[in-house]
Amino acid sequence: MLEEVERWLGRRSWSVADRPLERILAAKRNTKVSVVLPALNEEATVGDIVAVIRRELMSEAVPLVDELVVIDSGSTDRTAEVAAAAGARVVARDAILPRIPAVPGKGEVLWRSLMVTSGDIVCFVDADLRDFSADFVSGIVGPLLTDPDIDFVKAMYDRPFGDTPGQGGRVTELVARPLLNLHWPQLAGFVQPLGGEYAARRSLLERLPFPVGYGVELGLLVDALHTVGLDGLAQVDVGVRKHRHQDGQALGRMAAAIYRTAQLRLSRGHLVRPWLTQFERGEKGFEPRTYAVDTEERPPMAEIVEYARRRVA
Repeated sequence: MLEEVERWLGRRSWSVADRPLERILAAKRNTKVSVVLPALNEEATVGDIVAVIRRELMSEAVPLVDELVVIDSGSTDRTAEVAAAAGARVVARDAILPRIPAVPGKGEVLWRSLMVTSGDIVCFVDADLRDFSADFVSGIVGPLLTDPDIDFVKAMYDRPFGDTPGQGGRVTELVARPLLNLHWPQLAGFVQPLGGEYAARRSLLERLPFPVGYGVELGLLVDALHTVGLDGLAQVDVGVRKHRHQDGQALGRMAAAIYRTAQLRLSRGHLVRPWLTQFERGEKGFEPRTYAVDTEERPPMAEIVEYARRRVA
């Protein structure tokens, strides 16, 4: 590990307990905080997450979060209804920036969320978390409120796989961490580089391109490093993250998208063949299934005409 990274770990890695809520609230002043949950068919968990944030971080006694928005990216279940009933503002992905046709992908939803939120700090939280704790929000928002030199904060946590501790994050360990260590060694200190819980200043997010799919977390992290430097980045230990695990083939598609995102940042070129073929056993033996690898990125939101007009208004 680089000496620079070892020093960074000592200066920019904390526990949620290092910043009590009283200290965070005292530092908040007029800063507005938005929390965004990207959601696709998450009716089983999204309501509980919204309820915890509303109860513990949006009360008169603890007014940390000013805006709580669920972006529904085309759910076919009761995600939108459950989220609204729990107290979130629900916005359909396709209703945001209708001039630009939406494409499937988590990054697409996060990018569009900048158009319908107004916080100086934007906090992203995955909507499939179980046993959700408000620490996932207060922990990563805290450094942004108390330290003006920090622009981007990732959550770190244990990721159990079923009943086995520490075995989650398979794509992180097999793909993302080797890529980061080899090509962006300054980012080798991040425990959960692909985690979906992170917060950043709007002034940074609006300047970054957003990969539309699974590569969004790696892309934002790498681009944030190049934009604000390592000391502008931080991470906070918020405990344990429990969520729905994907099957091996879905992880393969995720890995391909992440590799493509890294490759684009290394060369700013194009993939020769942006497709991934996987195999499933069928009636006649193993059958190929070919999937497109995400090859599109959204430009920095600051370049979008509608966003610029909104800022002026």
